[in-house]
Amino acid sequence: MANIIAEKLISFKTLEQRIFQYVCMLAVEITRILLEEYDKDLMKNRDKKRYKAKDSHKTTIKTVYGSVTYSRRYYEVLDEAGHRERYTSLLDDAMQMDKIGLMSSNLAEKIAMIVTESPYRVAAETINSTCGQSISHGGVWHFIQKLGERICKEEESSVSRADADETKGEKVVPVLFEEMDGIMIKMQKNRKKAASKEMKVATTYEGWDEELEKEKRSTLVNKRTIAGMENGEEFHKKREAQIREVYAADEIKQRIVNGDGGSWINEPNDPDAIIQLDRFHIYKAIKKYIGDKRMISEIEDLFHQEKYDEMLESIVVYADSVVTNDEGDKRSREAMKLYKYLFDNRNALKPYQSYENRIPEPPDGIIYKNMGVQENQNCTLITMRMKHRRMRWSENGANNMAKVLYRKENRELGETIDRYMDGLIFLEHTSKVLDVLSAGRAPKRDGKGNPYVDVINYKMPILEAMQTASRRAFRRAFG
Repeated sequence: MANIIAEKLISFKTLEQRIFQYVCMLAVEITRILLEEYDKDLMKNRDKKRYKAKDSHKTTIKTVYGSVTYSRRYYEVLDEAGHRERYTSLLDDAMQMDKIGLMSSNLAEKIAMIVTESPYRVAAETINSTCGQSISHGGVWHFIQKLGERICKEEESSVSRADADETKGEKVVPVLFEEMDGIMIKMQKNRKKAASKEMKVATTYEGWDEELEKEKRSTLVNKRTIAGMENGEEFHKKREAQIREVYAADEIKQRIVNGDGGSWINEPNDPDAIIQLDRFHIYKAIKKYIGDKRMISEIEDLFHQEKYDEMLESIVVYADSVVTNDEGDKRSREAMKLYKYLFDNRNALKPYQSYENRIPEPPDGIIYKNMGVQENQNCTLITMRMKHRRMRWSENGANNMAKVLYRKENRELGETIDRYMDGLIFLEHTSKVLDVLSAGRAPKRDGKGNPYVDVINYKMPILEAMQTASRRAFRRAFG
């Protein structure tokens, strides 16, 4: 304001920043008043025989418009005999401060959404420049670790419910498609490079949207993802528990699993599932291990015709035909690697469509197509955030980030954060307090005055200084 009063020219950007700062300061003060008024209500309406009022303590909660420091009363909690059990704050209990920390769900969700797109340091800088809040990249990292750990506990609870046959899934579908893959993540240990580890990713869906397919838009119906650094057995339990939270799993007529042939993928919980080797990985392996274009074409033709025994025999014949005494000639060894890969997965070479008698008709509005969406899901879900840019992760850090990423992909991140962050529900009369605090509707002081009106009655030098044309324009803008 000083520059404006002195009639110095400033940019609109500077003006915008200063107004934003002022509004944030005002919002912080309003929030402080609301919290302290709520604490007074809790004190007034408490069970006085059980809660003995003691002294007040200050604490701070982080919000999107700044850190709010407020006072709340502490109480001595007495048992039926009048003996002290513990100390507590009724306001802290109402706000459920034992969740993740002193942070509003709005700020938490904003941080989480930015972190899923950008590194921790960039996320902190973005928050600091666009909110009235100041947070370090370490603070952002700490929050994501806490959030990821809470999601892991949710998954474990879901597994326990599934083991006890207490899941709530009721939806019945004729076919459930499941795709799984592993992504190698660069790791670090004690801030030093370490061997890469596999992150497991799975996607389930009911088919493809028929109407959108007519518009050349391939859209999965009721897609859900899950990701993590768990071992195969633990990951399958969490994947199955997630399915059972939505579907009546025992009523699914056919489950179809598409994967790259990894040993952990070939261990589905449903023994009647159709397991299919992913076509992308098959073609990739053929081109990787066979250098002869004519031979590549021959192998692919036999594969398309579902002549799998002939295809395997053809690979062996080719491997024998290129054997030489030259140690540097790897053609035969590479061809036998392809043979082993396909032979080990020979029961999964047939596409699921070939099992016509086992595939029910799709429901209205859904069609069934060739599977193979996992590679694209890997890219949007994990790869774009967690690979490249020379990033390395601790195992826990990678796991926690994966949990946040898949909840975002499932459009469950906001709901998840709300469960952990936002416990406070204000009494009805607080809406009246907000009305009083509204700058446009605040009454003039009358009689004893209004205890809240001081919040918006701060002096503004530009409004009380000598009125020039520019100041009058400013006053009209905010009048």
